[in-house]
Amino acid sequence: MIRKLSLLFAGALMGASAMSVVYGAPGSTANAAGSETYRQLAIFGDIFERVRAQYVTPPDDKSLVENAINGMLTSLDPHSSYLNQDAAKDMRVQTKGEFGGLGIEVTMENDLIKVITPMDETPAARAGVLAGDLIAEIDGQEVRGLSLNEAVEKMRGLVNTPIDLTLIRDGATEPIKVTIIRDVIKVKAVRFRVEGDVGYLKINSFTEKTYDDLQAGIEAIRKQVPDDQLKGYVLDLRLNPGGLLDQAVSVSDTFLDRGEIVSTRGRDPQDVSRFDARPGDFVNGKPLIVLVNGGSASASEIVAGALQDHRRATVVGTQSFGKGSVQTIIPLAENGALRLTTALYYTPAGKSIQGKGITPDIKVDQPLPDELKGRDFNRGESDLRGHIKGVEESDEGSGSASYVPPEAKDDIQLQYALDLVRGAKTDAAFPPNPDKAVMNQ
Repeated sequence: MIRKLSLLFAGALMGASAMSVVYGAPGSTANAAGSETYRQLAIFGDIFERVRAQYVTPPDDKSLVENAINGMLTSLDPHSSYLNQDAAKDMRVQTKGEFGGLGIEVTMENDLIKVITPMDETPAARAGVLAGDLIAEIDGQEVRGLSLNEAVEKMRGLVNTPIDLTLIRDGATEPIKVTIIRDVIKVKAVRFRVEGDVGYLKINSFTEKTYDDLQAGIEAIRKQVPDDQLKGYVLDLRLNPGGLLDQAVSVSDTFLDRGEIVSTRGRDPQDVSRFDARPGDFVNGKPLIVLVNGGSASASEIVAGALQDHRRATVVGTQSFGKGSVQTIIPLAENGALRLTTALYYTPAGKSIQGKGITPDIKVDQPLPDELKGRDFNRGESDLRGHIKGVEESDEGSGSASYVPPEAKDDIQLQYALDLVRGAKTDAAFPPNPDKAVMNQ
């Protein structure tokens, strides 16, 4: 089995989420517990002590407590959890979008670390590391026996510190030893390119860098294609698991001139927050298509839902994941954190997508290649055990296939979108009419 992981997403903690972060001192107010609650806590304490004293092998106290906390949180919903110091650190790295490291994407293959690709203009690329290289040793320690996470952690480190790698390269008669000086690695949250006369923007995740990367991508496309020749844009949100709520708002605002983008509603009926667009459409009203599939979750769905309800973009693809909850990251003592579901979000039309997802305006399926047929690529919130049942959720559930071909020529959903923008295909849903926007009254 091959497991893929980039240096940035080592912990996969971001998952399918729209997150807000609470900064400041640990702790928060809560309703006073009743006597029955304290009785139950006393039972918990009794069980904890009996396990410590009588379990067949001495358990680790810290692990017992962490697992007990996580058991409590995961019983609420699949997205609430306790982050210990290491997990919280990984989460901060992911949302920041930069870290001290080498600049390579890696996978584990046959007990060795294989380089998928070195990122441009990074220490690894400058040192001559190539795609396909196998990393056999890290600072003299054999990679065999290490997990992928352990190897990634060893390659991360403080900026300006050295690391020695021993590489096995196809065609080389001897192992290659290189010394690399770690640097700040800034991972692009947005990748872009020009597809002839159409700008293509792929948002991989919603980190602190996403809005800035998106703006830079649009500017670069404008420089490559004159405005009078640029037919429009395709915004690809497929396989995007989500991220920061404020970045989803900013990305939506890039294409909107006015109106509500999203609202969040907490436990208290009065606890409602609304996020509105500012004047100015950064692409000057150019036609826009948004691609979604079963891998488009949370923050991705905020963007797709806002642009769809405003009739600013046509959504193409298959049903999205359907995660309509917001997790607040609350710092705790010893640098840990509590990730707690505190609100549900609603599209401008007032619709909850929890357990339902975004229904595309034009459904376009992406078939699996023969070698992948029979595998389960379907993803959806409604399939998660213990998920919060959404008010719009039906027996059909949410989600769909989450496969995207590696080559654009095989990408039926992308090619369909490009044909729509160019006028080679027509559909009543494109271009959408902003005068028919559906807003919550």
